[in-house]
Amino acid sequence: MTRGRIALGSAAALIAAAALLLGGVLRGPAPADSNAASARIAPESLTSGFSPGGTTTQLVERLQTAVRAAPQDVSSLDLLGLAYQQRARETGDPAYYTKSDGVLRRALSLQPNDLFATSGLGSLALSRHRFRDALALGRRAHTISPSTARNYGVIGDALVELGRYREAFAAYDRMGALKPSLASYARIGHARELLGDVPGAIQAMRLALDAASGEPEAAAWTSVQLGKIYWATGRLGAAGTLYRAALARFPGYVYGFDALAQVEAARGHLGHAIALEQRAVDTIPLPQFVSALGDMYRLAGNERQAGRQYALIGVIQRLLVANGVKTDLETALFDIDHAIGLRHALALARLAHADRPSIDGDDVLGWALARNGRCAEALPLSRRALRLGTQDALKFFHRGAIERCLGHGDTARAWLRRALALNPHFSLLWAPVARKWLS
Repeated sequence: MTRGRIALGSAAALIAAAALLLGGVLRGPAPADSNAASARIAPESLTSGFSPGGTTTQLVERLQTAVRAAPQDVSSLDLLGLAYQQRARETGDPAYYTKSDGVLRRALSLQPNDLFATSGLGSLALSRHRFRDALALGRRAHTISPSTARNYGVIGDALVELGRYREAFAAYDRMGALKPSLASYARIGHARELLGDVPGAIQAMRLALDAASGEPEAAAWTSVQLGKIYWATGRLGAAGTLYRAALARFPGYVYGFDALAQVEAARGHLGHAIALEQRAVDTIPLPQFVSALGDMYRLAGNERQAGRQYALIGVIQRLLVANGVKTDLETALFDIDHAIGLRHALALARLAHADRPSIDGDDVLGWALARNGRCAEALPLSRRALRLGTQDALKFFHRGAIERCLGHGDTARAWLRRALALNPHFSLLWAPVARKWLS
């Protein structure tokens, strides 16, 4: 499905070109032998190339034994490095990133043109939010093997986060043409979602889910991503069904607990939501889980418990940074939303925007300026954050808040109504504010 007639002002040429690049990839039948993979910022889970039986933990143990027995065996090093990344995806433990980095760099020292180590380091850089490094590694892997599809995924993911959407979508299109698979379908789905093509995004993600058959973690991941598209457009029932399916496919899947907690909170089942989010936090205390749990406690009127959760964020972020993960954008957004050191948060948002000039970087910097009372400076950034036509209720809310700050009452109300019409539960913190401002 193409989208060449979208009119978005100065961005129209970009969007038309991107739409043409994405169009047609999904017209043919789904492949009979699709590879399983993860996608976007934690791309290419290569477990389908490892072993059909056992768990990733057992796989890691076998590969560690193999590497100890033959420390110069590049193939074993490659597989161990990729398996560590799979463990990071399954557990959320950033220490596996450091382990993966060491093993893959050892493989490259033994074989400088090793494709798997090079592309694996590219995927690792994406997971660590080091997008310029990821782009360089993806291009190096492409030079080694121009016909390998996953290299285009690494390149495209990096370009998306660097705000270079036309090039990114061209890379995804090429990836899908070379190898229709879970990884390529999921990326095309994400690209269509960025372009505001929700039906097209759902279509692509359903093909990704079909391609994940037989890979429990990949299927769970894909179910959650598809559910998030429904969630973003206010379809709680469909989202909840997919989140429960993710937990059935991969029991204990923390991203499933977190996502389902959002649905339960939206339905007013706050006690159940807190219990689900607590399970996610108890398993892997990722910043987004802890922050959500804190917000739920605050909504429930338990400020003491909320404060305890918020206090953990800095500790967790330091752990991520210690394992090579850049957290500037996420840290800035948390601090801005919770009115923590707003001037420092603005400085952090500027750094993040320089490093990550995407629509998310634009949105966070614009929101940081607005929360610091600099709304005239914030408005152009909010406009840029919406330049692709993305249907994102939080970005709509930010635009409404900025317009309100500037005294543009009618325009502000239009954006606030648009946010709530798209997803009445888009934020535990800000959806109630939007409703209050419209009352």
